[in-house]
Amino acid sequence: MAGTGLRAELDSLLLQLLRDLEELEAKRVALNARVEEGWLSLSKTRYAMGAKSVGPLQYAPQMEPRCFVYSSETQDGLQKLLLVGSVGRSPEDLGLHEPVLRRRKGLSKIPEPEPSATPRNPLNWFGILVPQSLRQAQASFQEGLQLSADMASLQIRINWSRRQFQELQEKLKQLEPEPA
Repeated sequence: MAGTGLRAELDSLLLQLLRDLEELEAKRVALNARVEEGWLSLSKTRYAMGAKSVGPLQYAPQMEPRCFVYSSETQDGLQKLLLVGSVGRSPEDLGLHEPVLRRRKGLSKIPEPEPSATPRNPLNWFGILVPQSLRQAQASFQEGLQLSADMASLQIRINWSRRQFQELQEKLKQLEPEPA
């Protein structure tokens, strides 16, 4: 009797695991497409503006992140990664009261300038009138970043499901007698 309930639980867990794997594969395909679009748009921008106009030499000396990744715990004890695109907001402002990783200030010899209240758009590093392809590249990479956070959360859930599946298989082996 206990074996049939265990098998039903094993079957439902296996189906959920397969659904999660299928979703992960779809997200990987979408991520590859976004990254490919981003690099293609970036190369179009380099062609339009010139190779030396779009490159690391135009980066700002002091960069500020435009989004943060926070880790929270779901009801079933799994970690979920959240991508938050707000600069200057703390996890408490966002309703995240779980312990999170924070950027620590280390000892620095050079005083860092105060971060601005409004985030600066990195596209302005390349001029005021930037080509539309550069904006498309930025949007593609931002979508790719969101997909990466979703994929990481999904991978955590898949690993947890695999461990649960293996534990249930071991229980089932212990319940069933060995054929002689």
